[in-house]
Parts: sequence; C-alpha cells; structure tokens
Amino acid sequence: MRKRTLAREYALQVLYQVDLTGNSQEDCLENFWQMHKDEVDSDEVRDFSRVLVAGVLSYLEELDRCISKSATNWKLERMAVVDRNILRMGCFELIYRKDIPPKVAINEAIELAKKYSSQEAAKFVNGILDKIHTENKE
Repeated sequence: MRKRTLAREYALQVLYQVDLTGNSQEDCLENFWQMHKDEVDSDEVRDFSRVLVAGVLSYLEELDRCISKSATNWKLERMAVVDRNILRMGCFELIYRKDIPPKVAINEAIELAKKYSSQEAAKFVNGILDKIHTENKE
C-alpha cells in the first residue's frame, strides 16, 4: 500500500476517534500510535497522518459548512461518523492542499468509503466531493 494511502487510513481512524470521544487530537494521535507501534514504521506516514488530522480539525467549521452546503437534503450530524470524516478529509485536501490533485483526493476518499463504509457511501462521497470540487474551481 502506498504511504499516503496508508496515512489517510490512519488519519481517518484518528478523526473517527476524535469525533466519537471528544478527546484532543494529541491524545487520540498518541493513543493511536501506541496501539499501532508495530505496524507504523515510517515517519512519512506518521507525518502525513498528522498533517491531515491537524488540517481537518483546524478548518473543521469551514469544512462542515462546505460539506453541508453540498450535501443537499443531508444534515452533517445525521451522516455516519466514518462518512462524515471521509468527507472532511477529502474536502480539506480539495480546498487547502494544492499539492494534491483533486482527482487523487476524490479517488482516495472513495476508496476509504468502500473500505470502511459501503458502496452506497462511496457514491455519496463521490457526489459531494465532486460538487465541492466543481464549485471551488469556479
């Protein structure tokens, strides 16, 4: 598995933990790295995971507004926690990470949805992120 793909998976798991527990990102990251110390042997993976977690949580209100605006007939709080966090991460990459091509950000989010949620969630994530990308292009 590519390092950034793996980092996205780890970041999603940390964001999920932050969302459910309300604990700080530092506590959740530390807990995550402790639990996975034998699996994570790359500083590059850890660093990119941290960047994603910190970025999503730094821009959380803006990301949630952007997702809510694009998710017609869906309230953010009614979305599955995993789907909501995949959308947040994808939206963060689309808007704030100019070094990541939009197609890559969207495809990575779709793959996360397929792996951690469902095929229907993958379609849902694709539709919302594509709409966000289109609106931010203009």
